[in-house]
Amino acid sequence: MNKRIRRLGIFLLACYIALFAMLNYIQVLEADSLNNNEFNARGTLETLRQPRGTIETADGVVVARSVPSNDRFEFQREYPEGDLFGHITGFFPINGRATGVEREYNEQLAGQTFEQELRSFADLFVDRERTGNVTLTLRDDVQRVARDQLGQRRGSVVVLDVDTGGIVAMWSYPSYDPNPLSSHDGEEARAAFNFLDPASGTSPLRASSYQNVFFPGSTFKIVTGSTGVQSGLVTPEEPSYPVESSYTPPQTTRPLSNFGGSSCGGTLFAITAVSCNTAFARMGVETLGPDRMVDGAAAFGFNQVPPIDLPGAVESRFPVDFADNLPALAQASIGQNDVSSTPLQMALVAAAVANDGVMMAPHVMKEIRDGEGAVVDDEPIDAWKQPISPETAATMRQAMLGVVADGTLSGAAQIPGFEVGGKSGTAQTGNNTSHTWVIEFVGPPGQKPEYAIAVIVENQPGVSENTGGRVAAPIARAVLEQALQGPAG
Repeated sequence: MNKRIRRLGIFLLACYIALFAMLNYIQVLEADSLNNNEFNARGTLETLRQPRGTIETADGVVVARSVPSNDRFEFQREYPEGDLFGHITGFFPINGRATGVEREYNEQLAGQTFEQELRSFADLFVDRERTGNVTLTLRDDVQRVARDQLGQRRGSVVVLDVDTGGIVAMWSYPSYDPNPLSSHDGEEARAAFNFLDPASGTSPLRASSYQNVFFPGSTFKIVTGSTGVQSGLVTPEEPSYPVESSYTPPQTTRPLSNFGGSSCGGTLFAITAVSCNTAFARMGVETLGPDRMVDGAAAFGFNQVPPIDLPGAVESRFPVDFADNLPALAQASIGQNDVSSTPLQMALVAAAVANDGVMMAPHVMKEIRDGEGAVVDDEPIDAWKQPISPETAATMRQAMLGVVADGTLSGAAQIPGFEVGGKSGTAQTGNNTSHTWVIEFVGPPGQKPEYAIAVIVENQPGVSENTGGRVAAPIARAVLEQALQGPAG
């Protein structure tokens, strides 16, 4: 009898230890994984029963707010501007995790940071809500112009404040309306989500501006040129690359040609103005070599995820192994081969050149205040990288000013009363279409630029080098003109 009782006791003890271990495993070791699970809606459901702060643009347009609902959740999240800020605000579903700013600043919006909860404790006997209201760096007026100019063409527009890294506009088409995805009707919300084909790489749920990558084409020549100047091996005076229509790199018999078979060559400013493929390919292969090119791209943030305060950002890529493959290095030096970039990354390249070589961390949050107006969080203004010196940046600004004054952007990018520098790009996709690009900076004449921009219009017919100037540059000009006007009121 005693033996049976002893065995039962051992069995129960073992069960207790196993249960204790499993509970600790779930609550401690797996806590972060479970909390971050895309299908864990517990936090969302709890938050929907509480007040939640607003999200508004820098020029005062409310883009997300909570309103009373006549159901078990008490509050409904709504997005008055529809798809215009869908990729920024994200959405707040009842059957999954929030996205965008709704996720990134969830604790502040819900009043659950330590500071907010401490104030709530101090106000224990005061009828006061401690939610947080997020103000974005984005401006409604600039975002609207970006949307209207791009129209129903797949592509992206990213505008950065050069000094702070604050994102002034970030629009991608197609976008999505967060309202049906945040419906309290679970079936309706799920149907809206599935309609957007979330598993597809081209789903409207993906913000192409910072979640998809593309061949950057000739806009990448600004990285190659900057790397050359920073190394000291390239100056405005030398080397002078031969005038030629094609260049055959070592280790291959296959030549690399200029667009349309044209001939070009010369020194830095001349080859940048006309976007000379052969000269920049020679610069990458013969002047700089694999190690300097890899290090130069990394200095500009390639192969790293940018520290943007939105979830799901992806890294832009530059190959790191060119051993026995100098033809690939020649192509990579002009933004082809396996080079790929987000529009955000190329906007950061232009911004770094404009900002004396300092690349600021991109962000969308300008400030967060509680219901009484007290500041909860300040704008996160931080330098991310310094890929080039102020002297190198000054040289590259001159090169980019030349592109607008007398190069591939001549007549397409000028804004009266302001100084504009830029670089166009046309990245062939292999399907007789091209991704058309432009990157630019703009500011008062003789002064530090204020804004940097990247525009991509995807899969345009034709492969002409001037396509970036014809298609993307007018979009950039209209958007920058609006940004320079300043917010209304």
